[in-house]
Amino acid sequence: MTNQYKVEKRDSRREAFDLKKLSRSIFMAAESVGGSDRKEADTLAGLVLAHLKEQYPRKQIFTYQQVGDAVEKVLVNSGHAQTSKAYILSREKMRQEQLSHERLGVKDDIGFALNSLVVLKNKYLQKNDDGEAIETPRQMFERVAQAVAWAEKRSERAEWEEKFYELMASLEFMPGGRTLANAGTFNGQLANCFVLPVEDSIEEIFQIVKESAILKKNGGGVGFSMAHIRPKGDRIGGTSGRACGPVALMKILNSSSEILLQDGGRRSGNMIILPVSHPDIFEFIMCKEDDTALNQINFSIGVTSKFMEAVTNDRQWDLINPRTGRVLNTVKARSIFELAAHMAWKNGDPGIVFLDKLNEDNPTPHVGPIEAVNLCGEQPLLPYEACNLGSLNLMKMLKQNKDGDYEIDHARLKRATQTAVRFLDDVIDVCRYPLDAVDRMVKGNRKIGLGLMGWADMLVALRIGYNSKEARSLAESLMQEIHAAALEKSRKLGREKGSFPNFKGSLWEQKGEKYLRNATLTTIAPTGSISMISGVSYGIEPLFALAFYKEALGGMKLPEINPVLEKMLEQEGLLGNGLMDKILKYGTIQHLEEIPKRIRDIFVTAHDLTYRDHIEMQAAFQKHTDNAVSKTVNLPHSATVSDVEDAYKLAWRLGCKGMTIYRDGSRDTQVLNIGLDKKPTFDDDHGRPAVEPGTSKRMENCPQCGAKVTYQEGCISCLSCGFSACSV
Repeated sequence: MTNQYKVEKRDSRREAFDLKKLSRSIFMAAESVGGSDRKEADTLAGLVLAHLKEQYPRKQIFTYQQVGDAVEKVLVNSGHAQTSKAYILSREKMRQEQLSHERLGVKDDIGFALNSLVVLKNKYLQKNDDGEAIETPRQMFERVAQAVAWAEKRSERAEWEEKFYELMASLEFMPGGRTLANAGTFNGQLANCFVLPVEDSIEEIFQIVKESAILKKNGGGVGFSMAHIRPKGDRIGGTSGRACGPVALMKILNSSSEILLQDGGRRSGNMIILPVSHPDIFEFIMCKEDDTALNQINFSIGVTSKFMEAVTNDRQWDLINPRTGRVLNTVKARSIFELAAHMAWKNGDPGIVFLDKLNEDNPTPHVGPIEAVNLCGEQPLLPYEACNLGSLNLMKMLKQNKDGDYEIDHARLKRATQTAVRFLDDVIDVCRYPLDAVDRMVKGNRKIGLGLMGWADMLVALRIGYNSKEARSLAESLMQEIHAAALEKSRKLGREKGSFPNFKGSLWEQKGEKYLRNATLTTIAPTGSISMISGVSYGIEPLFALAFYKEALGGMKLPEINPVLEKMLEQEGLLGNGLMDKILKYGTIQHLEEIPKRIRDIFVTAHDLTYRDHIEMQAAFQKHTDNAVSKTVNLPHSATVSDVEDAYKLAWRLGCKGMTIYRDGSRDTQVLNIGLDKKPTFDDDHGRPAVEPGTSKRMENCPQCGAKVTYQEGCISCLSCGFSACSV
């Protein structure tokens, strides 16, 4: 009889002593080192209870620590030293996580994982002057829901406040970071990114530097186009001086960002675009040849189909002074293209933006052309517009059928989508914009950008390989479904609250729409921090690694493996014989022939994919996305400049609006790395070239405070000072 005994948990809760549960934990430890005898686990569990009764004859309540100590002793005394070691490691992992929770000083009243709580504390929970959290995650969601629902009619606020709270607390949807941090606070600035115009006079230039500093002070990144800036060396009317050119202005913007440090170690960055016809395009492409230069700047060249055709046909290309409209030079289009590809191959910059594709889908061409994008390139914006983003959590849009397999819950997806659209539309009204010009432009077009996260996790749950035709087909149909639901809701909001003011003359009116609340509806953003909060993969990115070491407070490295992969390997009886160590070493399983191919085909990581796999996925989502899609095309260290050129051409042909590539190990120090060792060299069934071992250095210490950093999939974070960085 065991029902007379209880176990006191770490949080002081008490529960019945369960021999079956104890047997399962012993068996899992045994299985991880090659054990397979369930009956032996049952026997050992019985011995543990006998030991406890002998050790504590007067007790009927055993502490969690006492039970764990008893298991370890019984395993050692019974000759199961390896199982004991695995069990000790598991206990230490739980102990470290509990210790980390206690040291973090955040009351978890939602049920978040430790890494989620770290991000919440460092970036989004309200804090006192000593940096201590003064609200819980639940209170944060309540604060945001109440603030956003204020845009509704007084009689309906309570209803929408409750719906918005449930949408976030259930993790079905998460708004952008500035909304989480600032809604319901004195700041009240809820937009993540802005675009400002840069005109060609010294007065206008420094006015924009001032305005950008105001936006960055309030937590927003800023995008700029240097299209109208006269080239370096051009004359300046009324003086004997010469123009400094766009690159020199970039240095000013970079310096202004260096002094503006946001909560959680966050600096508000810049995205600079220069059209490919500008005379300074070569200097622009080379401006970050030194990895340490312009470290608060993202930059992309703005290209057109005309330029890409000139590259393809090896034609000449005119470089035009924007001040005069005169041709200053004529060069081979390929010379620009090849230099851009070489620099992107070398260190990941510049990116590429297809300007004519952006304007083809510009919903308000009568208001002005689109010349710039936000920080990560997913939101094309007019001057003085702001991006208003949020993402659906696809893992919450799944349900299990009678066979226990996952399938998409379409009703839940539609409901969450439409509530999120209303939420984002309300954000526009309750946001306090730092500049009047931004307030006018944002409310004139009422653009929102609803996206998604957890795509790679959804594919794994559905047993679909990221690089399969089935995955790309699902991406297209899923995004079409989300867009259709969002459009339906925006029409209803248009009838209820009025269409966006610039609706007349818009592409929507030309298409026959009668009412529409928002000029754009969908965007796919990187979702770094909000994905960490939600515990899912980033945006539409593939999994970065299947296993890694997580460093807990106190410096102990604890192994983590993708839980779905771990479960499948358990079912196959494959977790023993050092397989876990191999996966931890490399972060991928494609070279492990002991794992069945049907499993390897499901669990592909970013570096298992070809550039075509990445771009075709981006293009599939782009077909039904109003704005743009943020996606990093990861290349192996062995990729060539020609591979980069081919990737650019493919992205153009498939209708992408922009593209960013990153070749593994191409920088002296990179944020994201797979495993703890060099990657293996292998060929796979898709004919990809062998991956050469990289020479990059792994970032071990926080660049701000020097403490050890914690890795989780695509992000790192410092538990000491709150620094974090994610793949985009």
